[in-house]
Amino acid sequence: MIGEKIKSLLISSERSLVKPAEEVAVVGLKNRLNHALLILTSDKYAVVPVLDDESKMCGLISMPTIFQAIMNIEDVEFEKLGEIEVREVMDTDYPVVKEDFELEEVLHALVNHAFITVVDDNNYFKGIITRSEILKGTNRIAHEFEKLYDVRAKTPEKLGRDEEVKKESVLK
Repeated sequence: MIGEKIKSLLISSERSLVKPAEEVAVVGLKNRLNHALLILTSDKYAVVPVLDDESKMCGLISMPTIFQAIMNIEDVEFEKLGEIEVREVMDTDYPVVKEDFELEEVLHALVNHAFITVVDDNNYFKGIITRSEILKGTNRIAHEFEKLYDVRAKTPEKLGRDEEVKKESVLK
């Protein structure tokens, strides 16, 4: 469980942690790969969410996924970019949380992903939580925690046996 003091320094509010949908580059399910490539390269993203016509979350599209779709054993078939729809090749296994997410769940998912998509109960896309925002909060903790709080090590009596071993290894 993440302590409240750490959580309050990590993020100013859970709402501010989420980059709203209207500020996120996305592609449509029926868009062709040439359009997805244009969005990815013009905005300098590695991966973007894929939405249907109702703004429901469907998957992710990335540069590697696009290039894998247009490559064969001998050549890259660039003409396929205008023929293949995003929905045919998008990744459908992606991290997602609901609007009432737990911070701990987000932190675990961001270890392996640059961002996590946020949806409502009906799977409507609400935005993303980026690893960058969490790192900004971590930087805030590293610089501010001991300025705001008096920190002292607990005595061995107040620690359980396992916690005491962890403390000793940290202090070495």
